[in-house]
Amino acid sequence: MAETSFVSVKRMCNIPEGTKLHLAMLALQFGYAGFHVVSRLALNMGISKVVFLVYRNIIALLLLAPFAYFLEKKERPKMTLSFLIQFFLLAVIGIEQVRLNRKDGIAKMLGTLACVAGASVITLYQGPTIYNPSPLHHTSSPVLALGEADSKNWTLGCIFLIGHCLSWSGWLVLQAPVLKKYPARLSVTSYTCFFGVLQFLVISALIERDSQAWLIHSGGELFSVFYAGFVASGIAFAVQIWCIDRGGPVFVAVYQPVQTLVVAIMASVALGEQFYLGGIIGAVLIIIGLYLVLWGKSEEKKFAKALALISSTAAEHGNNRTSSTKSALVQPLLSPSTENV
Repeated sequence: MAETSFVSVKRMCNIPEGTKLHLAMLALQFGYAGFHVVSRLALNMGISKVVFLVYRNIIALLLLAPFAYFLEKKERPKMTLSFLIQFFLLAVIGIEQVRLNRKDGIAKMLGTLACVAGASVITLYQGPTIYNPSPLHHTSSPVLALGEADSKNWTLGCIFLIGHCLSWSGWLVLQAPVLKKYPARLSVTSYTCFFGVLQFLVISALIERDSQAWLIHSGGELFSVFYAGFVASGIAFAVQIWCIDRGGPVFVAVYQPVQTLVVAIMASVALGEQFYLGGIIGAVLIIIGLYLVLWGKSEEKKFAKALALISSTAAEHGNNRTSSTKSALVQPLLSPSTENV
């Protein structure tokens, strides 16, 4: 049994890093999609929106802080005021280079546009109903009944969604330059959760005045809080920052539309929401866009390797010419035979 487990672990270690990145990002999108569905259930049960976020960040901090402290003692740089400001305000933003004069740059741009278009179609366009849960099954299931919100404001939801996308993308892009200066990934995630706790505590002190809102009233609320803290914050943030460190922020961001598709499917199954034609069209666009971006990134790496090889070859030729010139200069003016005469 021990040998079998050792062999399986060894096979996992032999998996190429690119494959690990793709698998990690797919698992991450499913984890985040489950968080959206579970959060919807918790909010419909009556849990406070602000209290939910405070508990989420506290649980994530308690999960990550011990690992960050003990595992990153040697590689954790000294904390400075500059790092604190970056962790708190997310002020430093980097930009992904896209060269439109090459095919890889064009593919990345078109793929990004296709992913955004696919997610927008799923969010903004419905079309004919493709899947509609049966009314009998819908009313008989208490879980599906919780998916019914009292009121839905489509316009306000879209405005909030745009704000979320802007802040989320800025946060993703920020982490890449921060990790170059502060390579302790778990510590970065722990500091992020810590400042999240402080921010939401201040907000809750101003907004949530009811002491009863801080109480957990059901097992469903407790499960939602722990899922949000452990899976959607603790584990997901740690995996995500590893993917950003290895693959870059654009690699992570391009997988985000997959989350929209998974949420639409999960909401139809778990919450009894209808699935529309817009979901199918958006899914096709997301898959095409994801393929184009990943293909463009692959071609970009090949081009960079070829350019590095050419540069190293040219440098070697330059060194050889320099050494041959130096050897010619230090040769004696008279040959040994002439000296002996």
